[in-house]
Amino acid sequence: MPATRTTLRRGIAAAAALPLLIGALASCGYGSEADKDDKVAPAANGKKLSADSVKLGYFPNLTHATALVGEQEGLLQKELGGTQIKSTTFNAGPSEIEALNAGAIDIGFIGPSPSINAYTKSKGKNLRIVGGSASGGVKLVVNPKKIKTLDDLKGKKIATPQLGNTQDVAFLNWIKEKGWKVDAQSGKGDVSVVRSDNKITPDAYKSGSVDGAWVPEPTASKLVSQGAEVLLDESALWPDKKFVITNIIVSQKFLKEHPDVVEALLRGTVKTNAWINANPDKAKASANAKLKALTGKDLPADIIDPAWKSVQFIDDPLAATLQAQADHAVKAGLLEKPDLTGIYDLTSLNKVLKAEGKPEVADAGLGVK
Repeated sequence: MPATRTTLRRGIAAAAALPLLIGALASCGYGSEADKDDKVAPAANGKKLSADSVKLGYFPNLTHATALVGEQEGLLQKELGGTQIKSTTFNAGPSEIEALNAGAIDIGFIGPSPSINAYTKSKGKNLRIVGGSASGGVKLVVNPKKIKTLDDLKGKKIATPQLGNTQDVAFLNWIKEKGWKVDAQSGKGDVSVVRSDNKITPDAYKSGSVDGAWVPEPTASKLVSQGAEVLLDESALWPDKKFVITNIIVSQKFLKEHPDVVEALLRGTVKTNAWINANPDKAKASANAKLKALTGKDLPADIIDPAWKSVQFIDDPLAATLQAQADHAVKAGLLEKPDLTGIYDLTSLNKVLKAEGKPEVADAGLGVK
């Protein structure tokens, strides 16, 4: 492999942070790199499972609201009984993957790009995707004085969160499908792709350094509050307007040794998603309360209200869209074609869904053989 490609692949692995809804918040600077929250007490008189505790990782992001609400409302701990949840929050996908590989966390909520990169880098030995959590929550927002149609993007400067991250790959793929040319690594071409941390992008937009951004929530809604307009919701580009933005991953070692804990956690996420969808306003307030507890900041109504509406909380990991996102990265020249066979193990999730009277979900042929 040429040195340039090797360097690029390493850069992609390190850069593939994911979003999320607050993907915005992921990169948005809410929370430290790894904030511990070990104050959650096990359920009273709860039966302990095969592990005394489970170490859970997630972002203080709206796209990780299943974890936020599940902890805030005690819905996850209830299913785990006497097995205590010990949480750590992260601001970037690579650091969460490092924690998973090191055994610092057992289960994590994370986006598709870091899941793909971590799995391929380990040659399929470090993680499994065991469930879904969220879909959507990504928008192209622009300065309406400079950009009125999608064709107007040509010649403009558009921000994405990171080289090779989920939104960067999506935008590069969209550009390619338009027939325009951009060098993936430098971002130079018919459109200038500017890699900008989500916490910096609002200031870059305000100063005129960028003309718009392809970003996750709540960064998109933050820009709208500054006068930008939504030109495209990425969900419009996907079948049924759904694409994975947050997965649930587990280390293969923990899954093998403690399948009962994984199943209980998934039972908690399924029940949490059901509660979120049945009580959207209460769930939004719950997620915001957890954000404030974790970061010292909550989100104002003009940001959280539109951001919350653009995210769907679902149990299906939308495996076919994960494969599509990997294919997009390959086409953009950011990734050599990966073998994702075995990245999914949906056995426990489907067991839980069946018990809840819900339809089972598919792994798109990428499950454990």
